[in-house]
Amino acid sequence: MSLRRGLFAACLAMLPAMVGAHEFWIEPDAYQVAPGDTMTAQLRVGETFGGSVQSYLPRNFQRFDLRCNGATSKVTGRAGDRPALSVTAPGDGLCVVIHQTRYFALTYETWQKFVNFVEHKDFRSAIADHRARGLPEKDFTEQYSRYAKSLIAVGSGRGADGPVGLTTEIVAEANPYTDNLSGGMPVQVLFKGRPRADAQVELFAKSPGGRVTVSLHRTDGQGRARLPVKPGHSYLVDAVVLRPVTPRQDGDPVWETLWASLTFSVPG
Repeated sequence: MSLRRGLFAACLAMLPAMVGAHEFWIEPDAYQVAPGDTMTAQLRVGETFGGSVQSYLPRNFQRFDLRCNGATSKVTGRAGDRPALSVTAPGDGLCVVIHQTRYFALTYETWQKFVNFVEHKDFRSAIADHRARGLPEKDFTEQYSRYAKSLIAVGSGRGADGPVGLTTEIVAEANPYTDNLSGGMPVQVLFKGRPRADAQVELFAKSPGGRVTVSLHRTDGQGRARLPVKPGHSYLVDAVVLRPVTPRQDGDPVWETLWASLTFSVPG
């Protein structure tokens, strides 16, 4: 086995429970906290705004930051910590939690699983593209990475989100804790710092009783969408990039997905 193939196999062996799963997000234990209180948040992976908790594992992420009142600091912890984020809330203002995973890989053992995925995420042309590239229809590999953000209000929560330099990200263009959202929550989806036009955005809404509803939306020419929100609910916004990868040898990934997510709540 070549060194490159050996390293790739080693990476596969270290994959966490997120393999084969869908959304990855940051879920605060409380979206609003007082200055000086402990601010905690879980890393989660799963479906329909429900899933398993991931530990603080530095080998699995490239970036884990907290940006509050214009100042950015690294989130530190011990390997295995749950919750992955546990810090003393700083002074009054809006905090943005930022998390970027490393690259992982998964293998599609059946063609139908790939078809289900690309149809759900509205990449229907990928089916024809896959076949046009002469790729196998089973046992092919995809690499993926996750780019998550979460908005937490400290005290009044005054402040604003903005681009934080992730490869792909969802930017909140209103503050859910201070602004009037009767006309919806405006967001912008970016890829490499540029707007993603005509991109599908999936919105997961969780009621105070825990019931989750899902709706699909699309960005306009400037990558913007206005999402319907209700007081007392928490939200997960998800947008995925799918792009082809040219393998150098058998077993290398042939597709890449980059997942952006944003979580927040709307006060009741």
